[in-house]
Amino acid sequence: MPPPEQSSTRLVNSTERRPPEGEDRAISDNGQPPSGKLELEDVLLVETEDDRHLEYEVVGLLEDDESHESYAICYNKASDEFIVTDEIGKILEDEALAQEVLDHFLTLAEESSEDGD
Repeated sequence: MPPPEQSSTRLVNSTERRPPEGEDRAISDNGQPPSGKLELEDVLLVETEDDRHLEYEVVGLLEDDESHESYAICYNKASDEFIVTDEIGKILEDEALAQEVLDHFLTLAEESSEDGD
């Protein structure tokens, strides 16, 4: 499943104020911006253009071996969809890169579950 349209979502803080254009921010489950890199089980609140508020939990963290860029894979259980962010919670604008990161994560998760059988 491809990630949702990154251009149609933005991250907001716990008081649901919209951040200034170009300053998307993540919030953790305590309602505060993460202090540094996202961690597993952090929760991001995403506001869509149609004013829906969706919570995404960080379910995976990956680092690119070549570029050393880190990514967080976030999942919304209610809508059964993923988003991919950078290490501090900004949704990736490059949809091809987001799909590549998500595909790699899903492959690793599948291999891990097969090893556990």
